[in-house]
Amino acid sequence: MAPTTHKTIKLNQCRISPTGDDDLTEKSLPLTLFDVQWLNFHPLHRVLFYEYPCSTTHFANTIVPNLKKSLSLTLNHYFPLAGNLLYPLNSGTPVLRYRAGDSVRLTIAECNRVSDFYNLSGHQTREADEFYNYVPQLPDSIIESGWEIIPVLAIQVTLFPECGICIGITSDHVVGDASSIADFINAWGSINKFGGDEQFLDGKCKPFYDRSVVKDLSGLAIKRWNHVRMRKNIDLSPVSGFSIPTNRVRATHVLTRDDIAKLKVFLFTKFTLMRPNLVHLSSFTIASSLAWTCLVKSESACREKIDDDEPEYFAFLADARSRSNPPLPPTYFGNCLASGFIVESTHGRLKGNEGFLIAAELIGELIRKKANDKNEIFKGAEDWMSNYEALSGKRVFGVAESTKIDIYDADYGWGRPKKFESVFIDRDRYSMSLIKSRDFEGGLEIGLSLPMILMDAFAGFFADGLKK
Repeated sequence: MAPTTHKTIKLNQCRISPTGDDDLTEKSLPLTLFDVQWLNFHPLHRVLFYEYPCSTTHFANTIVPNLKKSLSLTLNHYFPLAGNLLYPLNSGTPVLRYRAGDSVRLTIAECNRVSDFYNLSGHQTREADEFYNYVPQLPDSIIESGWEIIPVLAIQVTLFPECGICIGITSDHVVGDASSIADFINAWGSINKFGGDEQFLDGKCKPFYDRSVVKDLSGLAIKRWNHVRMRKNIDLSPVSGFSIPTNRVRATHVLTRDDIAKLKVFLFTKFTLMRPNLVHLSSFTIASSLAWTCLVKSESACREKIDDDEPEYFAFLADARSRSNPPLPPTYFGNCLASGFIVESTHGRLKGNEGFLIAAELIGELIRKKANDKNEIFKGAEDWMSNYEALSGKRVFGVAESTKIDIYDADYGWGRPKKFESVFIDRDRYSMSLIKSRDFEGGLEIGLSLPMILMDAFAGFFADGLKK
């Protein structure tokens, strides 16, 4: 799916298999209780822009061959990404499988408007549709021997001549969460930068694949698979309801360490007087509370009247690797996200003068009670899927990516990325990406995709929020 205005020229497409493909035996990974819930989810599009003046000749003769070689080496360590999701059409359970000959489709492209690089890699308001020129689509699935065989990764590398390079990565959520995909991106960058995988191996960053470490005493994986299988007969395609034009714009708002510290003091002062037991005021809590209330106020200011008692929901995930009992290795590859984090308020409360405090209390308390307690985080796990499905059609604001991951560490030998974007947040009603800031140590970047009128209003409320 691409915008109607094409500014990129696809130079060629190729398939990249892991190095030593003939020596790799067939490998498979069962889906855990964390993976199954992402079956039939929409593709995840991410882009990284690198400011790196480069001629077309140097790109074709040096950059591209190096990227192909390093990608092949990287896939040797991240074999599930070169494989496929096998989805049973009749009996059986889904599985991730790699076998000799499997590969990743790599598209090489060039943008004929260099000015787009500086526009798209900024923080300012930009047309959301333009980013789809730089992300690939996953190859079509095929039917074979009672299975639907579904590719899980596609990559596009686009040159902006004498200006920069964009790497676009599309993945199926079922193969891995943000942490796993970021590990792959960083590994590929390191291997490309150093011309081999020695540094990667020395850093003890190899992905961990042993699924036996994920304890599923209640058989939730099978229960969720049965649920998903029944839903598949009801639901439309996972990309249904999404099309271009999106009629949205994207913008990034930055919270510096000083901004966060000032807002934390403001909240502590308020809560000391009113709610002295509230203690969890992390950067995530502060950024999420501010963004949620700014969005609610923006909708109130720009749209038809919304009843004050209309429910508003904030939903987020928590990395469960360190929170599992026993903990999983930080390099565990796959999905490992606890999903039972939903807070509810009303439109009237959140748009009011105390909205920021109310949001911070709700989010902070939920994190304090659940995310930081290994005995609590998985309580109610059997209801995670149904609870999220119950939010369909309601006023929900969600979070993508993670403040624990530094995607700006992904250096391919061209320096740190100039800009990272989670393109896939266009597909949600409204959500934000939340990542570590590139330019401010201890800061955060809030990425948004909204209609222009809402984005303009949000910017005003956000600026006012920083004056507290």
